Amino acid sequence: MKIVEISSPRTSFGAALRLLRSRKRMVAVEALPEVSFVVPSVIIDADHLSQYCDICGFKESKDAPFIYPQILTFGLMLEFMGSEYCPWPAAGMVHMVNRIEQHNPLFVGDDLRIELSTGDLFRHEKGQMFDIKFQVLRGGHLVWQATQSTLCRVVKQPVGEQYRSVMHSETRLSRQASFSIPANIGRRYGKVSGDVNPIHLTNLTARAFGFKRAIAHGMWTKARALSALLPEGITERAMAEVEFKLPLYLPGTVSLWSNRSAKCAKFELRDRQGEKPHLRGQLRFS
Repeated sequence: MKIVEISSPRTSFGAALRLLRSRKRMVAVEALPEVSFVVPSVIIDADHLSQYCDICGFKESKDAPFIYPQILTFGLMLEFMGSEYCPWPAAGMVHMVNRIEQHNPLFVGDDLRIELSTGDLFRHEKGQMFDIKFQVLRGGHLVWQATQSTLCRVVKQPVGEQYRSVMHSETRLSRQASFSIPANIGRRYGKVSGDVNPIHLTNLTARAFGFKRAIAHGMWTKARALSALLPEGITERAMAEVEFKLPLYLPGTVSLWSNRSAKCAKFELRDRQGEKPHLRGQLRFS
């Protein structure tokens, strides 16, 4: 496997805009190249973590929210999509599914190694889906991992096994809470996460890419739901998987619905009326 070491991943607006303007041709591939992008050292910064918690609704704690490492991987995702190893342009890509798993809690000052590797291809009725795998290591030990499944809508003849959802809506959920989401949450989250895709920033920049208004980041909506579902205190081990559904236009109001037990939950983030889902997920923790 080819290993590409990155000392300082790109997370700027200019880098994101260059990706969206990419002139890569639409090519058919049987598999993604076997490649790994690596940042050998990332230290969890107290101020950055505090900003993230404030924006996503998490309370101050000794450990980092177990979804937090996902934003540490974003720079590597940009590097991959802008490289020769990603066969398609970034424009038209949609984050469909996100699964994260924590094996040990993470803390301020931890020195982490972040790794990205390519995964499988899946056929989808709207295009080509592909998996990207992430790993976070501390002292050589795996402490966190994730899979990001992305849809590339411009591919007309997708390959791979047919994608099948693992989450269904049969479980009866009850309304737990409602959240008002300000118009600037995309800009605030983008500043902290590095994801400054124009569709999240302003109505004007979102309309340039086919949206009637700016939309919230999918990973912010996931984090906001988890902040309401997780108990206070240190989370030792956890798993959360979500499928992103309808875009969440800004500003807006959403409702959280769930079916919870002591150590797990099935949940949805829906519109104000509780009728249309923005995301559907499942959570386990200890």
